[in-house]
Amino acid sequence: MSDRTRREEKEDVLVREKNEEPKKYKVLLLNDDYTSMEFVVWVLIQIFRHSQAAATRIMLHIHHSGVGVAGVYSREIAETRVAQVLEAARDAGHPLQCEIEPE
Repeated sequence: MSDRTRREEKEDVLVREKNEEPKKYKVLLLNDDYTSMEFVVWVLIQIFRHSQAAATRIMLHIHHSGVGVAGVYSREIAETRVAQVLEAARDAGHPLQCEIEPE
């Protein structure tokens, strides 16, 4: 048996490293001259779960500034959302581009 006392064992159990929050990533939609505003709103509602009003507001921001944040997620979720957007755009015949960047 070990020479360690119960107190030493208990202290070892109580020492824990603090878990860091996972890094967050912004999913960005990029404006282009060919993708319809209606399709961008549809993407924001269906893929990013925004309300109609929020989706319209974000779409107008993208239209006027050239880029907009569709959502902020962990890396894995952000990558999945980008893939979903690109697949939906390809299937609908739109050149909509989407990317992620660290927050």
